[in-house]
Amino acid sequence: MGPGVLKSRTVELPVLTERLCIRAHREDDLENLFRLRSNPDVVELLYGDPLTEEEAPGLLAKYMSVSRFDEDGDQLTLAVERRSDGAYLGNLKLQIISIEHLQGEIGYVFDPRYHGKGYAREAAIAALDLGFRHFGMHRIRAHCDARNTASWRLMQKLGMKREAHFRESEFFKGVWAEDFIYAILAREWTGTPEAE
Repeated sequence: MGPGVLKSRTVELPVLTERLCIRAHREDDLENLFRLRSNPDVVELLYGDPLTEEEAPGLLAKYMSVSRFDEDGDQLTLAVERRSDGAYLGNLKLQIISIEHLQGEIGYVFDPRYHGKGYAREAAIAALDLGFRHFGMHRIRAHCDARNTASWRLMQKLGMKREAHFRESEFFKGVWAEDFIYAILAREWTGTPEAE
């Protein structure tokens, strides 16, 4: 397979891991999505302000409306649910950055109530597996604000390498923010990242 050819342009959902169900968003996710994205602690280092009740249905509709995954910029934003009790833990993004160069990006946003239990790591492993093994991507990146220690430490645990540190690269929510870019190549991905 050469550059510009994804192995697949669809994915069968849900994706099940040991503890998680990674699935398409549903209408009954509205309350959980609003609680997650309206939390000031969650959005502090993300683009955008806390979600309002009026904005929540539009965001959910956007997440539910993904019907294609075959052009630059297309992204899957999937719900992450705990299999044991159906709790909505957060969401996971897999995006096409460049079809021509088989480049992708992952992202994740999790409810602070579920931090520190390895759920984000388990979900991110599934996202990387989808990108590399299912879609045939060559390189997958992730980025975060340099102050988001938990996020960039997770990237390191996934085996991703820090490729860039953009110092004071944008004026973000009242301060000069710094951005870290991490990435991993398909040949480096084993599916069994470092132990915690």
